[in-house]
Amino acid sequence: MIKVGIIGGSGYTAGELIRILMFHPNATLDFVYSTTNAGKPLSIAHHDLMGDIEMNFTDQVNPNVNVVFLCLGHGKSKAFLEQNQFSNHTKIIDLGNDFRLTKDAEFDGKQFVYGLPELNKTAIQSANYIANPGCFATAIQLALLPLAKSGLLNEDVHINATTGSTGAGVSPSETSHFSWRNNNMSHYKAFEHQHLGEINQSIQQLQAGYPNELIFVPNRGDFARGIFATLYTKVEESLEDIVAKYEAYYADQPFVTVTTTNINMKQVVQTNKCIISLMKKGNRLLITSVIDNLTKGASGQAVQNMNLLFGLEETTGLHLKPCGF
Repeated sequence: MIKVGIIGGSGYTAGELIRILMFHPNATLDFVYSTTNAGKPLSIAHHDLMGDIEMNFTDQVNPNVNVVFLCLGHGKSKAFLEQNQFSNHTKIIDLGNDFRLTKDAEFDGKQFVYGLPELNKTAIQSANYIANPGCFATAIQLALLPLAKSGLLNEDVHINATTGSTGAGVSPSETSHFSWRNNNMSHYKAFEHQHLGEINQSIQQLQAGYPNELIFVPNRGDFARGIFATLYTKVEESLEDIVAKYEAYYADQPFVTVTTTNINMKQVVQTNKCIISLMKKGNRLLITSVIDNLTKGASGQAVQNMNLLFGLEETTGLHLKPCGF
């Protein structure tokens, strides 16, 4: 059994990790670290676990676990690793943004691999340290990677994507308060969202020298979880040829489905799936990409990476069905 530790155990991504790992046939939770809830049951923060798991939060770290997931929020993982040493055999999966960019990937002798399996599966399988992608970044990259692989990104890409309130984290803020968020919608960080760096990095990995812009407007939705992203750009190839390229690219990727039908977010919520819809009007290609921001956009993808690190089938423990109503 893979012994697992979770750091930053009180947040949404940690709660989702616990939900998945509880039923993973090859993993067992060794500890869930939280300084604010040490000694209290996990269900004090994750009410959905009541009656399912008898385990308390701890403020002690077992440095000899097989894998540790860092769920500390952006910019906090480096500081934690500087203060807490793990054994040489402990693999690390960081769900923050500390190590996602190539310029930040090396830390304290550790080389972090960008953990998007549909892009870097071979590198992930031989790695010890993983920088898990961002949620918006996952939905947008999966929408664009086949075009980049085929050298078909030759124009600006316009992106409009809406995420649920869990994307803002568990700590309350003005824009996550129910009375503000309910029956409301707004955009934020237009044209300068932090995920643009990793998206552009992956595009350049497949289509070096891509000279155009990714014009990204992120939105806050009045729902809890999920991402609905629409992208459009000019592509001269026929829809049939584009669909064939997408299907070929994702042929060996078990969590990505390509369709030409209308799709909706409930088809993927609470799963590790991404569904991509392709439509064309003249020379303008519309791509719709839907994921769950907490699962494929965070914790589910992190478990997918864990499976690859330990030589397991990458779908292990991730056969999750959405709730369509």
